[in-house]
Amino acid sequence: MASSVGAAGAGAGDAAIPAALRGLRTGLGYDVHAFAEGRRLILGGVDIPHARGLDGHSDADVLAHAIADALLGAVRGGDIGKLFPDTDPAYKDADSLKLLAAVAAFVREQGFEILDVDSVIAAQAPKLSPYRDQMRANLAAAMGLSAENVGVKATTTERLGFEGREEGVSATATCLVCRR
Repeated sequence: MASSVGAAGAGAGDAAIPAALRGLRTGLGYDVHAFAEGRRLILGGVDIPHARGLDGHSDADVLAHAIADALLGAVRGGDIGKLFPDTDPAYKDADSLKLLAAVAAFVREQGFEILDVDSVIAAQAPKLSPYRDQMRANLAAAMGLSAENVGVKATTTERLGFEGREEGVSATATCLVCRR
């Protein structure tokens, strides 16, 4: 199938997109970490009581990491491993909300505004619903958003997969940004 691309890089199909929507972009992020002894369980910036935490170079907050990757994807900014490499001692045990705040600032520096974020955490245990509102508030504050523009859901995997076997936690996030 042939494609027509103009000098500015716009595809022939761009004419079919209403002008008001042309500045919109979506991003998708995913992260996973295994449980480890002697670590705190941090999700969405909330320290959740649990026998084990998540293993990682930073605080291993899979939710903040998935959202950061979604935002970076939306502005074609790479991923958090590129911005905050796990080989850099500066990020050892780093607060992932601070990393997320830096990503949100980067998104704005690229000429975009963050409109909305939605996410889901997959974990068999612990039960996460009691912490959802605080996660939303923490994530929203880190990104400079209202909590009403940040969705956080939690699910089990019905004891299927590594999450169901309680070997770790995963998170998936999507975002909508708009060019200023």
